[in-house]
Amino acid sequence: MKVIICGAGQVGWQIARHLSGERNDVTVVDSDADLVRRATDTLDVQGIAGFASYPDVLDRAGARDADMVIAATYSDEVNMVTCQVSHSVFGVNRKIARLRSQAYLTAIYSDLYRRDHMPIDVVISPEKEVAAAALQRLAAPDAFDTESFMEGQAQLLGILIDAECPVVNTPLRQLTDLFSTLRNVVVGVRRDGVLFSPEPADQLFVGDECYVFSHVDDVPRTMEVFGKTPKKQERVVLVGGGNVGLAVASALERSTNRVRAKVIEKNRRCAELAAEALERTIVLNGDGLDVALLSEAGVSRADATLAVTDDDKTNMLSAVRAKSEGCPYVIALINDPTLVPMMGPLGIDAYINPRATTVSSILRHIRHGRVRSVYSIGDAEAEVIEAEVLSTSPLAGQKIGEIDFPEGVLVGAVRKGEKVIRPLGNTRIDEGDVIAIFSLSKDVPEVERLLQVSIDFF
Repeated sequence: MKVIICGAGQVGWQIARHLSGERNDVTVVDSDADLVRRATDTLDVQGIAGFASYPDVLDRAGARDADMVIAATYSDEVNMVTCQVSHSVFGVNRKIARLRSQAYLTAIYSDLYRRDHMPIDVVISPEKEVAAAALQRLAAPDAFDTESFMEGQAQLLGILIDAECPVVNTPLRQLTDLFSTLRNVVVGVRRDGVLFSPEPADQLFVGDECYVFSHVDDVPRTMEVFGKTPKKQERVVLVGGGNVGLAVASALERSTNRVRAKVIEKNRRCAELAAEALERTIVLNGDGLDVALLSEAGVSRADATLAVTDDDKTNMLSAVRAKSEGCPYVIALINDPTLVPMMGPLGIDAYINPRATTVSSILRHIRHGRVRSVYSIGDAEAEVIEAEVLSTSPLAGQKIGEIDFPEGVLVGAVRKGEKVIRPLGNTRIDEGDVIAIFSLSKDVPEVERLLQVSIDFF
């Protein structure tokens, strides 16, 4: 597949990294020659320095025979014009644009992106994706990472193994026997910074970060098995009232759990806009690092604090300050992956990586065939791919134990009809089943081959 990626920032670079690693023909375009050079020096891609929306630049990038254009520059308008030029001048079949401004995303204007207007096939909103990720973190406060699959019936949980975990030093094979009614599977373990897919004889040790697939009804019990006590989130303090904070506060107002939220926003105009948009949420204008303001927001009585400003260091310090004032659970929005190792020492319970959520959203629309969802784990270390099994797939008609999966691949859940089941060695995979597969990044091409998804792409 020939793909042009416009924008060589964090998101564009990660997408290029994924696709070039799977032997696609990738060209990266950016107006910053240094970013283009970084991509061509570190990845197996071609690079063009220039403005992505210019027809001559797209022509040099190979748009005349490109299968897909991904517009992920920092400018919404450049992304939109890039898609328009790709369609009108070069007839590119598939166009994906990242749009940040909520003004472009209002549902009543959705006709704007029709083929006879502004032809964009897929619109990705980082703010909406991040807000959804934040709400998932709040729903599973003892998990450092979480993502929903199979239309909300299954959940991936990232759980830190601590000394209180009752299943420490227990072979995973025994967990299946001890909790035979629980529909969950340990699909990944990160130990000493290295992520791997565990064998049945492997044990969990204190300090491990494990990824567990669970049926949504079994999440509370699964968390208990791993030594976590479920907590209700009834009071939440949000530091940051921009697009992300406003989206989270609005969702909490609409939720049936009667969550009471307070928002702290430093920018006065932004705080006023948030106050106008929210009905029951109190908005305070001030600095999220101000102890007096945090006290006024009731952070010591809050169940969780979520720091989602546009500055990583402010988010980290706000989370640390909230924790020191007595808030038991704090989440920080972190763009820079090099800051993630500091989360544990600083006592920050969970983080949200906007880059990972945006990359996951884009990959969902790039993956071949009947792929329903893709979630990127860590710094592109692994993916969880949810896909429908086709009749052409080598998986169809086989038992899981008979399938020649690579070492870094495990099946997390299988949905047959409306029922999600725990996959066992004797579970038969049939045409039409939906399967969720955990795969280390190096094994993703083989997973796609097994799914035989490229046959009905486009």
